Amino acid sequence: MRYFPLTPDDRVEMLGALGLSSTEDLFADIPAAIRIRQPFSIPALFEPEVVERLESLAAKNLNTKSTSSFLGGGIYRHYVPAAIKHLLMRAEFYTAYTPYQAEVSQGTLQAVFEYQTMICLLTGMEVANASMYDGATAVAEASLMARSITGRKRVLVAGSLHPQYRATLRTYLHLQGLELVEVPWDERGALDLSRVCAEEAACLIVQSPNFFGLVEEMSAAGQWIHAAGGIFVHAFAEAASLGLLPPSASFDADIACGEGQSLGMPPSYGGPGLGIFAAKEKYVRRMPGRLIGEALDADGQRAFTMVLATREQHIRREKATSNICSNQALCALNALIYLSLLGEEGFRQVAEQCYHKAHYLAERLQAVAGLKPTFAAPFFNEVAFTIPGSPQALNAYLLKHGILGGIALDRDYPGLANSWLVAATEMNSKEQIDALVARVAQWRGGLA
Repeated sequence: MRYFPLTPDDRVEMLGALGLSSTEDLFADIPAAIRIRQPFSIPALFEPEVVERLESLAAKNLNTKSTSSFLGGGIYRHYVPAAIKHLLMRAEFYTAYTPYQAEVSQGTLQAVFEYQTMICLLTGMEVANASMYDGATAVAEASLMARSITGRKRVLVAGSLHPQYRATLRTYLHLQGLELVEVPWDERGALDLSRVCAEEAACLIVQSPNFFGLVEEMSAAGQWIHAAGGIFVHAFAEAASLGLLPPSASFDADIACGEGQSLGMPPSYGGPGLGIFAAKEKYVRRMPGRLIGEALDADGQRAFTMVLATREQHIRREKATSNICSNQALCALNALIYLSLLGEEGFRQVAEQCYHKAHYLAERLQAVAGLKPTFAAPFFNEVAFTIPGSPQALNAYLLKHGILGGIALDRDYPGLANSWLVAATEMNSKEQIDALVARVAQWRGGLA
């Protein structure tokens, strides 16, 4: 098939429909001072020269190989086995997009089916979909699914849910006629259900570990919302926690959803992500996205098929369960390879290392004069400290010494001024943790 670009007449007609006189008008919102009007001046270089030039530019960026990182807040640095890239970059996987004649792509379908199986094993849930964009959109889709199940229009969400997840929820819900109600936390940092009413709530969304790294009392929260006839949603931002903490099904969650970046994907400046979504089987027809199932073909051989795909681009339009137009099949494959390589015991060891190193970090920081934990509830691999000064100033000091510090919580929680959130994973050595604590102590001495 030949490709025919737009003709001049086509362009004139399209601009007329938009009420514009030229293609330049399309960029009128971009300030003239930063618009490039002259042709690009790109020198002719040999490949080795190009590589050298690009590597010199890349070297100006900070990375976690040249620094020790204690950043968390929803994106975490874990070890990525070398085999993942080797397998993921195979052309049959890397170039494959969402299959529209799905059954022709048996390899892709099998990979997604195995991924779904892994997610069910991790969460204890009965059915999982074929992945979503990221944790934030997975949580937002969970709220719409709860509305579809219950017919109710109030969404209760923990104030300790990731701020970006809550922002995405607001974006999803504000034109849906749904009310978003945030549930506060108590002095320990745990969810305080005594200050809200569950009546007529479609769902309660609780993140555990929450944004502050704290492990919530999920069984009590689930019983509370179930008693009022609502849906209980377990959200998570650190998938490694599923290797150690009780699975979603153990506290009777109806939906489990969150971010899967920790499953073999590097931080990469915050993306790409992987939206994990699983639920009880009785709600399967309300689930967004695709589900892949196992069957037998005409010859009685094992085969894989798309069993549910009630999405808007499959003609359902406003009756669709969601407006998710694609899935993260390559990222899902990444997670599948990661979990397969580690196995159950290996994945648990990663979670245990995260837990123990974070607790060692917390213990050492408590010994620094003027630092104290912001909250008292149990935590997984992330912990907040109240410090005698500005977290931004502390981070700037640490950066001068090759350390990426934590997150200043007052950016998203103005009431938590001087609170500093630090995370540790299996990638943080004892020497790195000791070095961080020593620098914090030095900064503290300078502050005094």
